[in-house]
Amino acid sequence: MSFLMNVMYSTLFDAVFADSFFSPMRTVYVVSDSQLEEIKRKQHQEELDNIEASRKRLESNYQARVKVLSDREIELKEELKALAPAKKEKVTA
Repeated sequence: MSFLMNVMYSTLFDAVFADSFFSPMRTVYVVSDSQLEEIKRKQHQEELDNIEASRKRLESNYQARVKVLSDREIELKEELKALAPAKKEKVTA
């Protein structure tokens, strides 16, 4: 029984301290100032590229939606024009 408890507790202990948050060993990277600046520059460029790509997608989607709405507006106006004379005929007749 004692052996089982020791195994259980050592496993729990291992499980808790196996997590990287509790681990006493951490990986540390040392980079020069120029390397750090290059990393920051690349990250900023990637973010800027993502923003530009998102803007283009949004503008494209917006233009497509405007076209759909405009086409539907034209269809409805034409249908209203076609229905208007028929309605007037019923009123005058």
